[in-house]
Amino acid sequence: QVQLVESGGGLVQAGGSLRLSCAASGRSFSSYTMGWFRQAPGKEREFVARINSSGGSSYYANSVNGRFTISRANAKNTVYLQMNSLKPEDTAIYYCAADRQSYRGSYSSRSSTSYDYWGQGTQVTVSS
Repeated sequence: QVQLVESGGGLVQAGGSLRLSCAASGRSFSSYTMGWFRQAPGKEREFVARINSSGGSSYYANSVNGRFTISRANAKNTVYLQMNSLKPEDTAIYYCAADRQSYRGSYSSRSSTSYDYWGQGTQVTVSS
């Protein structure tokens, strides 16, 4: 089992940047595929990014591709989400999640139901 704690959220103006961190405790962090999701008020939780266990492969939702970067430091049991060129529509609670399964198809890897462990979330607010 793994416990996840997000940090780094806050209020930023449009065009600005934030870096979110997700610290993991427990065993075998380096064996998990990690993801970031977000949920805006009144909307469903949506996929943002995913990174494999080694950090060598990642992919993104179309809405953030080219602006956000997911990375991980297995020695620190931490996964990051660097967010640049932020827009008001990026405002949401951001969650990190851990998936015990390494390989998934495109649809399931973007589904929140595929992930086994979740953090409590961190609020990101982008003002216009």
